[in-house]
Amino acid sequence: MKFAAKALTVGIVAAALAGCSREGDLDVGAGVGVNVTRSGCPTVAIPDGTGDITIFNPASSQDADAIDIVASVTNVRTTCNDSGEKIYAQATFDVQARRSDASGSRTVTLPYFNTVVQGGSAVISKRIGQVTIQFADGQQRASAQAQAASYIDKASASLPAEIIQKITKKRKPGDPDAALDPMADPEVRAAVVRSSYEMLLGFQLTEDQLRYNVTR
Repeated sequence: MKFAAKALTVGIVAAALAGCSREGDLDVGAGVGVNVTRSGCPTVAIPDGTGDITIFNPASSQDADAIDIVASVTNVRTTCNDSGEKIYAQATFDVQARRSDASGSRTVTLPYFNTVVQGGSAVISKRIGQVTIQFADGQQRASAQAQAASYIDKASASLPAEIIQKITKKRKPGDPDAALDPMADPEVRAAVVRSSYEMLLGFQLTEDQLRYNVTR
């Protein structure tokens, strides 16, 4: 989880760069400036090692012939409403599961988490949900749909006015900072990272389950 958060921190600024400029945003008349078209909606991602879960029977074994249930998170769809004081982000996803023994009907309930992270490292909230998979007699594969949602304070997801001014400041040819990327300014970069959010989804794994996913 820590590795994934670190990787996301790097991706935040890249995403911000893509969101802060687009074709037609550069004013090449009196000077050059960048129009900010950034959204406060969070990036939705599955941290490394948490998109799959393997259940063994017996639980003390991790041999291939002891695998009971294997499930994965897939087909994540997101929506976001940032029109109010609170940003409302929702993700719907499928859980596809396979069991080794297809005899008899069976119900399996799997836990998953929904964590909101600010600036790539600060955990703002975490919720645990459950998704139930129903296997019919003779059925080896089954799937179910689950969802997660979060509220984010819009003010904290917005760039301060002085930072926006630095990004959008028009620079004339010959100015000392004309060729400088505003995102290279440590203050601007830090502000973009601080106001960026991620909504992370995945299975709520035990230490042994996470270790199995990382090392297999």
